[in-house]
Amino acid sequence: MPATSAMAVAGVKSEQNRLMSNPQTTDTPESHREAPQAIEHAGEPLGNALRGRLYDVEPIGQRTYTPSLAVIDRSAGAFHWTVDGRKLADFTSGVLVANLGHNPVRWWQRVLDELGLGALATAGQGDSAFSAAVPLCAYNAGTELETRATERLLANLRAQPGGGRFEQILWAASGSEAIQKALWAALAARRGHDCVIVATRHGFHGKKGLAGAVTGSESDADRDPRVRFISFPMQECATVAQRNGPLDLAPYEQELSALQAACGSRLCCLITEPYLGAAGSYHPQPEYLQLLERFCRENEMLFILDEVQSNFGRTGPMYAFAHYGLEPDIVVLGKGLGNGVPVAALAGPEESLAALKYGEGSDTWSGNSLACAAVVATLDEFEANDILAHAARLAGVLERGLLRIEELDAVARVRGEGVVWGVECAAVGRHSADDVAVACVEACYRGDERGRAIHLLGPLAGRVLRVSPPLTMALDDAEDYLDAMYDIIRGLGKELAS
Repeated sequence: MPATSAMAVAGVKSEQNRLMSNPQTTDTPESHREAPQAIEHAGEPLGNALRGRLYDVEPIGQRTYTPSLAVIDRSAGAFHWTVDGRKLADFTSGVLVANLGHNPVRWWQRVLDELGLGALATAGQGDSAFSAAVPLCAYNAGTELETRATERLLANLRAQPGGGRFEQILWAASGSEAIQKALWAALAARRGHDCVIVATRHGFHGKKGLAGAVTGSESDADRDPRVRFISFPMQECATVAQRNGPLDLAPYEQELSALQAACGSRLCCLITEPYLGAAGSYHPQPEYLQLLERFCRENEMLFILDEVQSNFGRTGPMYAFAHYGLEPDIVVLGKGLGNGVPVAALAGPEESLAALKYGEGSDTWSGNSLACAAVVATLDEFEANDILAHAARLAGVLERGLLRIEELDAVARVRGEGVVWGVECAAVGRHSADDVAVACVEACYRGDERGRAIHLLGPLAGRVLRVSPPLTMALDDAEDYLDAMYDIIRGLGKELAS
C-alpha cells in the first residue's frame, strides 16, 4: 500500500490507537464514534478474509490497534509467515515474549518431555484414548514438576547480583495478576493499618485491580485513594546520549522527602519498572532506581520491581535488577519467562509472602504444569547456551542501526538498551508524529521492493515504534532488516513531506 494511501486514514487510526491503548480514556471525538472497518491490505486475499471474520466475531477491545493486523500462519526463530505467504521479520518477539525465538525445537521437546508427552505414550490399561502424563492442571495439589520449576527459578534468581532477598515463588497466570499478588502481599503484611502504595508515574503494570490502580498517573480515571504517584525521569533519558549523561537527583529527593512528610508510617511499598515500556521506552539512569530503593530501606517499605517485560535477558543480563545495581524485595516476572506459554511469577522474602493466608494468592492456573514445563525448558536454554552473549552482540547491532535511523526526518529520537528500543517518530509536513508512526508501522509491514517486510506492534504512546526482536535473531538478519527499515522510513518521510 502506498504511503499516501496509508496517511489518508492515519488521522482516524492514530486516534483509535490512543483510545484503544488506554482503557481509561473516555473522551472519544464525535467524528470517531463509529466502529472502525476491518483492516485490509492489497494482495492479501486470505488475510483480508480472515481479518473480516475476526472483525465479525471479536470486539475491537480484544487487541490494541495496529494498522497491519498481520494474520500469521506460522513462525520460526525471528520470522513470521502470513497466511498469504509473506515473510515478516519479527521486531516484537510477540510483545517481548519469545526471547528464545518462535518455536525452538529443543525447547519444545523439553517442554513435552517434562509433561511426559515426549512420545505421547498411552496409559495402556484398556483406554488408549488417554496418555499417562502430568496433569495440565493440578489445582490445590502439587507436582514434582512444579516443585522443580520453583526451585530452579529461585536458584537462578539468587545466583544473580541483587537476588539475595528472594526465598519463595508465588506463581500467577499473567503479569498483571502477579503484580496484584505482589501488592496484596505488601498490604497483607500491614493488615489492619492504613497503607499508602507509591508508584512511578506513567508506568504500565496491567489493567486488572491493583495492577491497574498503579498504572498511569493520578490524572487517569478510576484511581485508588491508597496510591500516590511520583515522577519518573523521562525527559532526562529521552535519548541515548541523555541517558548516558548524569542525572540531577535533587528534585526527586525533594519529592520523596515531601511524600514521606505527608504519609509517614503509612508508606507501605513502592512499585516501579526498570524502564517505562508502554510510555515510550524510557530507560532511566541507574542512580534514579537506586534512589528509590534507598527510600524504601529508610522507610521500611517493600521495594517491588516489575520485570514482566525485562526479565530473561531483555535489557542485557538475565534480570534488569542485576545491571541497575538493585536488590529488590519483590521482583515480578512474566512474558519471556515462558517463551510464549502464559506464565508469571513473583519472588520475595518468605516473611513477606507468608502474610497471605490460605487461598489469598491462589487461582485456577497458577503453577500449572504446562507453564512450569515452559519455565524449566526456558531456564535450560539460558543456562546451557550463550543466549545472553549473543544478545549482547545483537544489542550492539540494534543500537548502531537505530541510531542511524534517528538521523531521518521522520524520526525525532531513539532510546533503549539491550534488545528493547523505542523509535519516537516526528511530525512531517502537515502530518502529526502519531500519524507518521502509524504510517511507519504499515509501511514496514508492506515492505520494500526486495520483499523485506517487518512486523511491528501499534505505536507506544501514539508515536513510538518498539523494536524488540528475539534475543536469538541472527546478526546478519538484524542488520539486513534494520537497513530495510531505514530505507522504508526514509522513503516514507520524503513522500509525506512532498
